Amino acid sequence: MPDISLTMIVVLCLAAAAAGWIDAVVGGGGLLLLPALLLGLPHVPAAHILGTNKAVAIVGTSGAAVTYLRKAPVKVRTAVRIGLAALAGSMTGAFFAAGISSDVLRPVIMVVLLAVAAFVLLRPSFGRAAAEPGPPVTRARTVTAIVLVGGGIGFYDGLFGPGTGTFLVLALTAVLHLDLVTASANAKIVNVCTNAGALAMFAYQGTVLWQLAALMALFNLAGAMAGARTALRKGSEFVRGVLLVVVFSLVAKLAFDQWT
Repeated sequence: MPDISLTMIVVLCLAAAAAGWIDAVVGGGGLLLLPALLLGLPHVPAAHILGTNKAVAIVGTSGAAVTYLRKAPVKVRTAVRIGLAALAGSMTGAFFAAGISSDVLRPVIMVVLLAVAAFVLLRPSFGRAAAEPGPPVTRARTVTAIVLVGGGIGFYDGLFGPGTGTFLVLALTAVLHLDLVTASANAKIVNVCTNAGALAMFAYQGTVLWQLAALMALFNLAGAMAGARTALRKGSEFVRGVLLVVVFSLVAKLAFDQWT
């Protein structure tokens, strides 16, 4: 456990709660949580940041998944199959993440943040309305979802992580023709698997700050369960604006730290 001030612990816990709420509603809580850890723990190796992030995120994601399972239509069988592929992908990604430095990670996160922001800005309807009805989901589409959505996004989640929930929602909506609320519900199950695979690898490598993670996880869980209820009750219109503000703020701060 590194030497962290009480003020920074409070800030990180609040960031964990906000990240849990955002992740449960539209995905992408890692866009807030991972940069917050990078900024709050500047001298901690990147592998430990990534491992701690996973230990926090899996608790909130699991809470959101349980909340969705109780009230939203979830294709459990399909989600579990995609999740198993994501589990393998995330473990592979986490294995390669051990050698990544923070200097490399920050620019990558900035690019991901800007890409997500551009998508949200260019698609005003994102998160506000159900997707248009599409053709029946074929076996080929299901296999595509398992291999590309599960394996591909799972690998990304283990390697870097931020934006995984959002990418899962977008991919499941496009490939399986799900509306956004249903896609969010299914994405949580897949995301639990990606977090579990990555966390198992980080734990094996000894790169998790367990004490800090346990404290932050409590706040992340509270935020995630509240966010899932918000999504089920109101949808994602409000959080869309919040997400854009957070994304651009973090990009500015990461850019400042990277080049000054």
